[in-house]
Amino acid sequence: MSFPIRRPRRLRSNETIRRMVRETTLTPDDFIYPLFVTFGRGVQKKIASMPGCYQLSIDRAVKEAESVFKLGIPAVILFGIPEKKDATGSGSYDPKGVIQRAVKAIKDRVPELLVITDVCLCEYTSHGHCGIIKGDKVLNDPTLEVLAKEALSHVRAGADIVAPSDMMDGRIGFIRDVLDAHGFVDTPIISYAAKYASAFYSPFRDAAESVPSFGDRRSYQMDPANRREAIKEVALDIEEGADIVMVKPAWSYLDVISDVKDTFDVPVAAYSVSGEYSLIKAAAKMGWIDETRVMLEVLTSIKRAGADIILTYFAKEAAKAL
Repeated sequence: MSFPIRRPRRLRSNETIRRMVRETTLTPDDFIYPLFVTFGRGVQKKIASMPGCYQLSIDRAVKEAESVFKLGIPAVILFGIPEKKDATGSGSYDPKGVIQRAVKAIKDRVPELLVITDVCLCEYTSHGHCGIIKGDKVLNDPTLEVLAKEALSHVRAGADIVAPSDMMDGRIGFIRDVLDAHGFVDTPIISYAAKYASAFYSPFRDAAESVPSFGDRRSYQMDPANRREAIKEVALDIEEGADIVMVKPAWSYLDVISDVKDTFDVPVAAYSVSGEYSLIKAAAKMGWIDETRVMLEVLTSIKRAGADIILTYFAKEAAKAL
């Protein structure tokens, strides 16, 4: 039957009925809030390209974690800005490093908040790449050992989950083996399984002070033109022991999120990245958009595409709006 018997507008006539039949619902439980942690005390340094986001010293990060938890957001993910960097990123696995100390401080103050740590070398290397280099090449296999040391140091400090974001081949299996060998068999791994070489990352690289000193990351991050390759990458990471898989970025890769969700029976995360956040902030500042409505529409689209978990810099604002 069709019009006039069928009138779809009947189920759109008021907010109550729209809410009853809504297919996709956002809640604070969906979010992970990223934090940038740096050395020092009392530091709250504005990130110019990411309005409302800051580099925070550990004491300030603890306070931010408390506010996140009070909003009902279940988890934070930590990115570190060390005081010193070197060619091999040795600071990444320093037991007294900024992330290791931040993890302990946050878990001591807010034990029920899940603390996830980004596992990568780009913030810790003097050259800004995500692995060990030789000449102008990023070496895969030597990098795995450093990443495993980093992950192990985070878990020893109290991290609930580790999230390798480097895109080296085989790193999930290598990290899983090391964690298991040291008794951390119950620590989950969120894999940045389909991480694309995206232009949307630029504000993050300012925030994390991780701009490569030469070249780019296209030899290890995925080509934005490739869709089927994401399924291969995700399958490999699940086979190696990933418990949750991630697609990054989110906006321009909703098709990939949907493909991954339809193909695999594991939780799917999506990272709504810095460039996506900053575009909304910039347009709102100019008065061109309704920031809250656009924010919620974008986050809803990511969940509608299939994401079970959304990493977003809007987590606090979205939680308040919901």
